[in-house]
Amino acid sequence: MTKELVSRLQKGELNIGKIEQYGHGGDVWTAAKAFGGTAESFLDYSANINPLGPPACVIAALQQSGERLLHYPDPGHRKLKSFLAERLSIDEKRLLIGNGAAECMALVLLALKPRTVGIASPCFSEYELLSRQFDAQVVSMIGHAEQDYRVELERLFELVTHAELTFVGHPNNPTGVLYDPEVLMEAASLAEACGHTLVVDEAFIDFLDEDEAQSYSLIRLCETNPHLVILRSLTKFYAIPGLRLGYAAAHSGIIEGMRRKQVTWSVNALALAGGEALFDPMNRAEVEAYEQRTRALIGEERQWLRAQLQELGISTWPSKANFLLCRIEMPWTAARLQRALGERGILIRSCAMYEGLEDGHFRLAVKDRASNEKLVQLLRNVLEQSMQ
Repeated sequence: MTKELVSRLQKGELNIGKIEQYGHGGDVWTAAKAFGGTAESFLDYSANINPLGPPACVIAALQQSGERLLHYPDPGHRKLKSFLAERLSIDEKRLLIGNGAAECMALVLLALKPRTVGIASPCFSEYELLSRQFDAQVVSMIGHAEQDYRVELERLFELVTHAELTFVGHPNNPTGVLYDPEVLMEAASLAEACGHTLVVDEAFIDFLDEDEAQSYSLIRLCETNPHLVILRSLTKFYAIPGLRLGYAAAHSGIIEGMRRKQVTWSVNALALAGGEALFDPMNRAEVEAYEQRTRALIGEERQWLRAQLQELGISTWPSKANFLLCRIEMPWTAARLQRALGERGILIRSCAMYEGLEDGHFRLAVKDRASNEKLVQLLRNVLEQSMQ
């Protein structure tokens, strides 16, 4: 640690240990306050965003959308919903466009008003935060390392039976692992039989190969099961987190209930312009090429990064998303590693606060080779220096 950092720590100016004070990664502003430098200077491995950046058609659409700032956005999101329904081969009545997947989560809770919410932990923190915010009792079942942190089948079914609404990440965040689709289909059937609701968060499913994604996704089951909700994010895969855009797929009755709770114009005009460009049939070839490049890049870099981390003695889990759950052994902790890398301009996501994980757990995004090489080299330097 530099003399300047020691001085700031002694004066209580550093915010170390509270980088995730808002419950998420990507908070480069808090990191800048804690470690020095500017928010823009960090190589951010704490947020899971496609390293290719947005598709060219999205950039072009935003550049051409200045006039849309003069008008209210379409409160019915009609053009985007039409394009998306065609792309997914889903009735528009089964879709709701939201201000990111997070708004869709909130709208499910507002519409259904569950008294008890089940979560399969470790999982995305927003499930619990939103549920408690809307006065639901939260019940969790914890998966363990031996099952790659999946909740055991019997306990998952017990959760769906007990809780009026249950959240399951698929692929899960922060682990990146998938459940057997047959297990989730059975869970969805069980929810229907109990009059409960299963919410499957597929925010990262686009990172799977297209055929694999179709076999693992439950989105088609929404057509026949009125107690199933699928959540999708457009911000991670298409690298537009600043626009905040996502959607929900469910039975038309649930979608209508969510729509009635949605604040008018919650999805702004620029977000709609970006989404319309993504799913406009005229841009289909360009976007599909972008999707293929993304999956190839993430698949190759995820494998390379896991191998490099293994050589450094850092454990990882078999993620299918664009991030890796990692664990470093004592005397290191995630907080200590976050601090050491933060001082050197790299931000990682501590996962020590996740239910079911430990002090040594952290999460890394998967980026391009140049960035990943820089990360690995700095990790190696930090670990070697600690042994001297």
